[in-house]
Formats: sequence, structure tokens, C-alpha cells
Amino acid sequence: MMKAIAIDDELPALKVIENFCGKVDFLTLEKTFNKPNEGLKYVNKFPVDLLFLDINMPALKGTDLYRNIKQKTMVIFTTAYSEYAVEGFDLNAIDYLLKPFTYERFLQAAGKANDYFNYLNNTASTEEQFIYIRADYSLIKINTADILFIEGLDDYLKIHLHQQKPVIARMTMKTMAEKLPQGHFIRVHRSFIVSFSRIENVRNKIVTIAGEEIPVGSSYEEAFFSRFNK
Repeated sequence: MMKAIAIDDELPALKVIENFCGKVDFLTLEKTFNKPNEGLKYVNKFPVDLLFLDINMPALKGTDLYRNIKQKTMVIFTTAYSEYAVEGFDLNAIDYLLKPFTYERFLQAAGKANDYFNYLNNTASTEEQFIYIRADYSLIKINTADILFIEGLDDYLKIHLHQQKPVIARMTMKTMAEKLPQGHFIRVHRSFIVSFSRIENVRNKIVTIAGEEIPVGSSYEEAFFSRFNK
């Protein structure tokens, strides 16, 4: 079970989080703080797994508070201002909740944190393999079996999925390759990583996946055909 605290300078907002946490069986809200400095002192002395943290607090901005936490702690930012989402995303937040938020939206964010907590602690099911990608200002869980291929687009990647909308993420091909399970994916071009199990056809240095034709670059040709022919 995840241990959490909430920090917000508005008492009604803390009451909402306290009420919602009480309905969830996979986390326990240990304390709430309406004075951010006290919350920071507590979490640095008594580490927790998850913070519900308001961004726009006059005494200490939530993003600055998070930067001063000594250990790694997941955070879900809460804010009444959507423009703060970008800053929260840059700090690798699990999610952000735009006030006023419903219980359903809260549960969605808390569920993401729980999935990631299980992933980090190796308690998730081993029957399926997942990766976590930061996109759309939150953490997205992707089943690697659903990945068709990954396309590099300048500073971004487009992750093409089976019967799902593609996911656009700001990361490098190298970082993505390190996340993927070895043996199931291979880079075939400076701009493409493909799933072996999704290859439908290979002809004249062209790989076909879900009807899309992907070129095999000369620098990757030997490694690809060596593995593919096995």
C-alpha cells in the first residue's frame, strides 16, 4: 500500500483529498499540511511514496517545494490554473489535477501512481510487460505487446499502437530502446524501431507492419537480417 501526504494552503482542498483517499484501498493518507514548509520538513524526515501537492501557494510554490525533497517521491500536482501543468510535467509528475476535480478524475490519477509504484517495486503481474512514457502532461502506461513500431520525429517520438491512438512523447530513440524489452524490438533505421512480432512482410529492405512500409537503413541492415533470419 502506498503512503501519501497532501500539502495545500487551502483547508477545503485538503478535505476533498482526505475524503477521496478514504475511498481508495491502495493508499493511505498519513497527514495533511496547509503550511508548505511544515509539509516539506515532514516528508524529508518521514519519506512517503506519493505527494498530493498544490502548485500555487504564496508561502512556497509547490514546484519549488518538490525540488527540495531529498528522496525520490511520486507527485500528483493539484492546481486551479492549467498553465502550471507544463511546469509540473517538466518535474516528472505522475499527473496533475485541475481544481475542482471529481472523484473519478482523482481515482484515475491515483491509479496511475499505484501502477507505477507496483512497477518500481516489481509487484506488478509478470504476465504482461509495460513501459511508462511521459506524454500529455502525465505518465502513460503502455503494454509493449501493443506497440507496432516507433517513429522518430526530430525531438519527439511517435509510438504507433495496435487499435489505439499513437502516443507522442518527447524523448530520444536511444532512451526508448533502453526501455523496451530486449529481444522483442530492433532498430531498423535511424528513425524507426519495430516490434518483431508485428512484422507482416520483409521485401527489398522494406518492413511492413499494419500496412505501413518501413525502410531498413544501411547501417542497421546487417544486424536486422541476422536476427530476423534466425
